[in-house]
Amino acid sequence: MLYVTRMKQFVYFLLVGLNILSHVEVDSSVDLEESICIFKNGGDSSICRGNLQVIYPELGDAACIVIPKCHDFRKLLSKKWSAPYVRYPDAIEGRELQLGEVRGTVLTAYRPPTPPSGTGYHRYQFFLYEQPVSRTISLDEHEAKSLSVWDLDSFTSRFNLGKPVVSTQFLTENYKD
Repeated sequence: MLYVTRMKQFVYFLLVGLNILSHVEVDSSVDLEESICIFKNGGDSSICRGNLQVIYPELGDAACIVIPKCHDFRKLLSKKWSAPYVRYPDAIEGRELQLGEVRGTVLTAYRPPTPPSGTGYHRYQFFLYEQPVSRTISLDEHEAKSLSVWDLDSFTSRFNLGKPVVSTQFLTENYKD
């Protein structure tokens, strides 16, 4: 999913990310793996920078974690939940970014993470760029057809976006693995 917003000219890209340890009370009739939820750090200091939050129902903020298998979080992420609520509470301008009410032109629709079975963990990254005031952001023909599989560096260079203001990621694998 890619949104373009003119609210102080920020662009945010869903390309896709927490850092919590949690324990859930155990019911003896429940499978141990399903009853204890351990949120592992999925951070990479070059990607997990700033306070960009990626919030899914029931899971909470997925920024910089490995999505746990417990509570069917991986299946819900791939099959049930729609686009996450993305917010940047530290935004100096752009109240919409602070509240997670990103508005703008959708350039690509949200597609939930669906890593193929047996391929291990995949990174889903989110980047927030400041959009130059005079630039209109658009996808070229290849980018529009490729379902968000395109060269981010080339895209950011083409529109002079520079380095991301903030970024994050999360890791997940196929829910059946």
